[in-house]
Amino acid sequence: MFTPQHDDQQHTITLALPPSRCFDFFTPDGERLWVDDWEPAYYHRPADGALEGTVFSTGHDGVTTWWTVVAHDPQRHSVRYSRLTPGIRAAIVDVRCDAVAEGSAITVRYRQVGLDESGNDLVRKMTGDAFRTMIEVWRERISALPIKDATE
Repeated sequence: MFTPQHDDQQHTITLALPPSRCFDFFTPDGERLWVDDWEPAYYHRPADGALEGTVFSTGHDGVTTWWTVVAHDPQRHSVRYSRLTPGIRAAIVDVRCDAVAEGSAITVRYRQVGLDESGNDLVRKMTGDAFRTMIEVWRERISALPIKDATE
């Protein structure tokens, strides 16, 4: 009998930019700047230009993941995504950017569950040090972009 694996991971990185500048990197279009082969295909964008309610998909290694922006608060610099890779894995992804002396503390939280054995393997592989390493790679990629720092 299949037993789904569930995990809840969170890690915080710091970027030398104010939250108002960092936050855009965590939108569907903003991720294009630092995620290799990130090409969201949009199915719905709210008419008022808001991100909440946006539905899109991404594809990697022949697998499609469906995303919905379930909450987006630009004033609080927070966004929540629901992501579903059908038959494999489901997750809620939260990103929050908070002002700190160095610029911004970006907290990323993944709550995920495997939907089959391959999904369970992905959940198990994305825990502890592996999760922290993944989020640190985000910091490295964004920090390597040709952007001005928070003091300019």
